[in-house]
Amino acid sequence: MGPKLSSKMPIEHQLAEHRPYLLRFARLQLRNDAWAEDAVSETLLAALSKPQSFGQRSQLKTWLVGILKHKVLDILRQRSREVSMDAHDDGDGSEELDALMFKADGHFSSPPAAWGNPEQDLRTQQFFQVLEACTDKLPPVMGRVFLMREWLELSSDEICKELNLTSTNLYVQLHRARLRLRECLELNWFQSPTPN
Repeated sequence: MGPKLSSKMPIEHQLAEHRPYLLRFARLQLRNDAWAEDAVSETLLAALSKPQSFGQRSQLKTWLVGILKHKVLDILRQRSREVSMDAHDDGDGSEELDALMFKADGHFSSPPAAWGNPEQDLRTQQFFQVLEACTDKLPPVMGRVFLMREWLELSSDEICKELNLTSTNLYVQLHRARLRLRECLELNWFQSPTPN
């Protein structure tokens, strides 16, 4: 048995429990099963080779995602010419969503629901599970752009260069992703106000 992060379970078993989540994250970003497998394998090997760097200052899953982010970025940079993507062919029905959400003058047709204390809610595991499920439901292009910006923390210029997008198209994709996430979270997490 290898080194342990908790007295209850060997590190190998703890890492294996997080592998499916890491694979989903990597596949969403890389859109290539082989690349995703490589990124996750490299992440798990890095964690196994230096378990002492975990230090239990955060949750194991958070630490692994941090390592995976770097692995995904490395692969994106190495293989950027091989990734092809048609950002204009979403077929995601976003125009209909925009029409439902906004009036002709650009104002919300109904104001966003009160979300309580978001900082407190963000700390709960259930919220992250709902957020993850909502993110998984985004159309592929939109989900990838959103995760590159918000989770991988790439700059807008880096994303545009990486995916061959115009800055206008990037901002439209990010705006639509945030609207969809808002709608999904209101339906599945926050109490929507009842209509009068």
